[in-house]
Amino acid sequence: MRLAFGRHPVGNATADRVILACSSHPDLRAGPAASVDNHHTSTRQERIVFVIFGASGNVGRATAAALRNAGHPVRAVVRDARHRERLEHLGCEVVLADLTDTRSVAAAIDGAHGVQMLCPVPANDEDPATTMRRMIDVAAAALAANPPPVLLELSDYGAELASNTGITRLFHDLEERLRPIDTHVTLLRSAEHLQNWMRMLPTALATGVLPSLHHPVGKLFPAVSAPDVGVVAAELLLDSEHDGGPRVVNVEGPRRVSVTDIAAALAEAAGRPIVARELPRDAWAPTLLRAGLSELHARLITDLYDAHNAGHIDVEAGATERRFGTTEPADALAGLVARVRRTMQREP
Repeated sequence: MRLAFGRHPVGNATADRVILACSSHPDLRAGPAASVDNHHTSTRQERIVFVIFGASGNVGRATAAALRNAGHPVRAVVRDARHRERLEHLGCEVVLADLTDTRSVAAAIDGAHGVQMLCPVPANDEDPATTMRRMIDVAAAALAANPPPVLLELSDYGAELASNTGITRLFHDLEERLRPIDTHVTLLRSAEHLQNWMRMLPTALATGVLPSLHHPVGKLFPAVSAPDVGVVAAELLLDSEHDGGPRVVNVEGPRRVSVTDIAAALAEAAGRPIVARELPRDAWAPTLLRAGLSELHARLITDLYDAHNAGHIDVEAGATERRFGTTEPADALAGLVARVRRTMQREP
């Protein structure tokens, strides 16, 4: 069995000039619709820009869309120029940045009022932890040198834990580096994204079996539709009333799910039986290696799901701020089935 596993309608808002609709920033004004020239100069005096890293992903694109629909100027930061057109359609200024290069990241945040920072776990990387830590160093250096008034970092449930959480440990490191920056810092920790199940869908549709690293498959765990995280992030970027130390906000979906629930929702959407099945613990690493992951990447994932299954990946004890997405898990999962089927129909 092959298993590829890993973590983690918008209007065309292109008005020449708009008044920002944020009650927290009544004096801010937007400038002309942004160009997509990477060699932009700072326009700090003319307009307030929200800079969204990872804007081509499910969360970042939803944040950018929510801000643009509210009339706010957005600079969308991507690593791949192939994502440019879709973000331009939202009315974003689009820039390319290498997240391992300090000057590149510094240029992307120049003139920003608010920054949404994402340091993604690198795909197809022999040593993703080392590469991500380089991204963290670069982000921390650029933001500390030129801190925006508002900084939001995308993080994970369990990021308060300093060890034995695999991928989530890297988000702990990111939080620790960004906490001291002298600005309004929000750490937005999200539950597992339902969109991650997209990676297992071809196997489930072909075989009727949904393999799972969650044990047991009937156990409820927190999950959320990724675009809902982006909407919450946009709300938090516009809320500068919070004072004091870093603000920690937790977000998950309207209800918790089990892998059995996920399999049932996929089966309903696909119109065929699909059953959840635990992948034996001793098969995790070999399966991940066969899927093309490096040994170091596979270890990050197995450590994460050991922590998950031990009940450690959840809302931090004593958390004071919690948000809940509105997308029902079954609706998010049905959308994934539709996407996979469209892709399969386009393939020769």
